[in-house]
Amino acid sequence: MKFSENWLRQHIPTAASRDQLVATLTAIGLEVEEVTALGESLDGVVAGRIIKASPHPEADRLQICEVDAGAAGTVQIVCGAPNARAGLVAPLATVGAVLPGGMKIKPAKLRGVESFGMLCSARELGIDSDGSGLLELPADAAAGQPVVEVLGLPDASIEIKLTPNRADCFGIRGIAFDVAAATGGAVVPFEVEPVAPANDAALAIELSAGVDAPRYCGRVIQGVDAAAATPAWMAERLRRSGVRPVSLLVDVTQYVMLELGQPMHAFDRAALSGPVGVRRARAGESLKLLDGREVALDEQFLLVTDADRPVALAGIMGGFDTRVTGESRDIFLEAAHFAPAAIAGRSRRLGLHTDAAHRFERGVDPRLPREAIEYATRLIMEAAGGLPGPVVETELAEHLSAPAPILLRRARVARVLGMTIADADISRILGALGLAVETNADGWLVTPPSRRFDLAIEEDLIEEVARIHGYDAIPVQLPAGAAPLQVPSETRVGEGTARRHLASRGFLETINYAFVDSALLADWGLEKGVVPLANPLSAELGVMRTSLLPGLVAALGRNAARQQSRVRLFELGNVFARTADGFSHVPRVAAVASGTARGEQWDGDERSVGFHDLLGDLSSLAALARAELECRPAQAPWAHPGRCAEVFRVDGGQEVRIGWVAELHPRLLKALEIDTGVVVFEADLVPLLARPLPKAGNRSKYPSVRRDLAFVVPQAVSWGQLAGCVRGAAGSILRDLVLFDVYQGKGVETGCKSLAMGLILQEESRTLTDADVDAVVASVTAALQREHGATIRG
Repeated sequence: MKFSENWLRQHIPTAASRDQLVATLTAIGLEVEEVTALGESLDGVVAGRIIKASPHPEADRLQICEVDAGAAGTVQIVCGAPNARAGLVAPLATVGAVLPGGMKIKPAKLRGVESFGMLCSARELGIDSDGSGLLELPADAAAGQPVVEVLGLPDASIEIKLTPNRADCFGIRGIAFDVAAATGGAVVPFEVEPVAPANDAALAIELSAGVDAPRYCGRVIQGVDAAAATPAWMAERLRRSGVRPVSLLVDVTQYVMLELGQPMHAFDRAALSGPVGVRRARAGESLKLLDGREVALDEQFLLVTDADRPVALAGIMGGFDTRVTGESRDIFLEAAHFAPAAIAGRSRRLGLHTDAAHRFERGVDPRLPREAIEYATRLIMEAAGGLPGPVVETELAEHLSAPAPILLRRARVARVLGMTIADADISRILGALGLAVETNADGWLVTPPSRRFDLAIEEDLIEEVARIHGYDAIPVQLPAGAAPLQVPSETRVGEGTARRHLASRGFLETINYAFVDSALLADWGLEKGVVPLANPLSAELGVMRTSLLPGLVAALGRNAARQQSRVRLFELGNVFARTADGFSHVPRVAAVASGTARGEQWDGDERSVGFHDLLGDLSSLAALARAELECRPAQAPWAHPGRCAEVFRVDGGQEVRIGWVAELHPRLLKALEIDTGVVVFEADLVPLLARPLPKAGNRSKYPSVRRDLAFVVPQAVSWGQLAGCVRGAAGSILRDLVLFDVYQGKGVETGCKSLAMGLILQEESRTLTDADVDAVVASVTAALQREHGATIRG
């Protein structure tokens, strides 16, 4: 935001010097990026009126001008400016004057004709970059009057860097409230007297975009002299604010926007038939903009329409066909409130950056449109005449909520800032910022003005108090007291332990964005329940991740593309999903691997990393929590058919699904442009790392007995199913169960497999007899045969 120092001082009179003002702005969070001093060395430069301009006899591009310099009389000036003409009032640097660039004005002879001074452009005076012609001063300026008086100099152009939450400071009035609070001054009241209608000319307004456009004001002004010159004082303020004057009607809308913060637009009334409306664009619609570009639109854009015909891109830019020109006589002036969500990102999609969009994206005071219309009407009538009709205002009251009061507690202020600020100072600061303040027993009940979108909670008000009171006034001190130590839970393996364990197994930790491209999730088939972001950093980071794997595999792919043949990565983080109750976030751990199972070495043959390698890594992680895992065949859209398993944690007969282990589908690898096999696992952290509390127990002094049994079972029966059945049949006498052999081949019928297991039996109170052991073996054999069709292998 760039503005004129004198313009700001008009709204907030202050005795502070320029340096003090600049320091104050930066100290309260409105960081000053650049200050350009204007008109500080213009002694001897006066307003000169050209009485006569005649061609130079020896140069086609030069003119000999007789210039009235007031008390100094008439002087002869040789000038080459294309706009030098009789009657023009322009800056005249008299002999002896020194211009800002260091040029000293002396009598000179140009092509044989004497010249006693120089007629100047804005660039030569150091107040603008325009050097195309003489700076045209107001026609009523007195000859010989110092140019600093005519142009309201000296002045400075100040540019500040605004954070996105301070949309209210995109207008001079918003900045003035901050300066008033910081300097102890008071903002000059700004009341626009409504302009009485001179006729009943009007256009009806229809709003069809709901919350996106809840307020729209318009006014027809007839008989305007659109070719009238922009007043010099207005043109100068625009120049010093970084806006080049174009024409009166355009300049007035720009001027109101800079002063109040409300973007506006003027249409040629002759090009409109009415009614004027606001609606969403339709697929396939297009619009020719003011800059001549034809843009294709979709339902994401908001349009201003005339009898349903698009005439402007709402909140961004007007249309070419309804623009005002020098021949326009009747105009339709509009000011509206558009919701930030309806404008954000739309201009960037079209490669545009407009002042209006910049403001609407961050939030414009919804109460400003009528005030802006009245103010602009008065400015236009003063410079170009015209007969105004009534202001037509249409609003959707249900979408225009008033700011809610916020409770600010003095105890909370002291706790957050670490210091006590007097109640009177807090009340003064909040009041000077334009906030409505009511004192109560605990502190204050504060209602923000409608322009302060950034004030919603108590901490926002504390920040306002801190920045105005002064960050340098906050004491630097160490916190008192001892910080309580948090004892690690015995019922959970720490995440740090899990990280170190995976690192010890050769994995490198990565940290990826929690938001990803929705198209990437669609490639994985993981878009179900996705949570979109309201204001994403970019289109490629538009939704919250539903799995850790897409980000991890993308990181693996980038490494593989850079000639890393063996990559092993892991990540601990949250995944997000939409639920019936709102949103959920679940902590998970995931790992991916490609390349060889072991690093390069001389011993043994190389083999590619496989399913069971990753399952072993996950099992070793579960072992930290003394957990046993069981796998069951599964299918997933991103997994290789037949090489994907769901993983369950099995504790005492209870099982909890914690995740999956799989090899990625070749189709997905091709879409991700990865030309090597990739194996992955992902698991929920909470059930994986839950650790049972150790309990002391008696150790039996009696010997254990082991019986090895081999059963032939159908291929589809898993070891986990058999193990559960064995434990249930054997009862408490079973101390441990181990699988020591899996066989398929000769001697085992097709479609079956042989599983050899060891049953370790023990009692605490006595030595087991052969009869006890035989009874357990018989019970296990009968249960396996009954439930799974198992037979003892011969």
